[in-house]
Amino acid sequence: MSVGFLTVGVVSAAWVAVDVFRHPQRMAIMNVVWPLTMLFGGIVWLLLYLRRSRAVAGRGTGRGSSMAVSVAIGTSHCGAGCAIGDLVGEFVLVLFPLLGTLVGRGTFYQDEIFAGWIIDFVLAFALGIVFQYFSIAPMRGLGFRAGIVAALKADTFSISAWQVGMYGVMALAQFLVLPAFFGGRADVVTPEFWFVMQLAMVAGFATAFPVNWALIRTGVKERM
Repeated sequence: MSVGFLTVGVVSAAWVAVDVFRHPQRMAIMNVVWPLTMLFGGIVWLLLYLRRSRAVAGRGTGRGSSMAVSVAIGTSHCGAGCAIGDLVGEFVLVLFPLLGTLVGRGTFYQDEIFAGWIIDFVLAFALGIVFQYFSIAPMRGLGFRAGIVAALKADTFSISAWQVGMYGVMALAQFLVLPAFFGGRADVVTPEFWFVMQLAMVAGFATAFPVNWALIRTGVKERM
């Protein structure tokens, strides 16, 4: 089952990557965001793309969509940074385990899973702000400094809320469910780990959605 869900995500991401190359989004950063969201969203996010974004690619920005759809797209935009941050962070730690000591392993805690979460968060936050900068700066006509400040205001709470949901599910799975039913945790290099991560990312979307709604409603974040 894990392999099946992962395959759907990867195939969806590849198809959308080709599609946005052939039919670029008006907002350039979305050409990167949409394929990344497919990695965890699979068929559901593919349908969102086909029905609400591809139809207006090159001709609009989706502003005619309902508030719920706009918030879903904005939240997914936030999740793209988390997706690539988690992928890079987890595999970098596998390849260079000594990096764990730089984020406190062996000093403040012993469990490697916490080192991975810290690295994931730092990368996800940094990439999320970069993605948000390339969205909000062009829409508002901001310079670099003002754009970074606006991106920080728009995505700090959003990314943090996403990570709360994501880490909550990962902790539940790795500390309780998997040991109880399968005899141990899922290793980073196994399909089971990344299937759980897909579920955790969807949980992150759920916890970040109301935060994004509030940010968009108050004008801190732009509708997408």
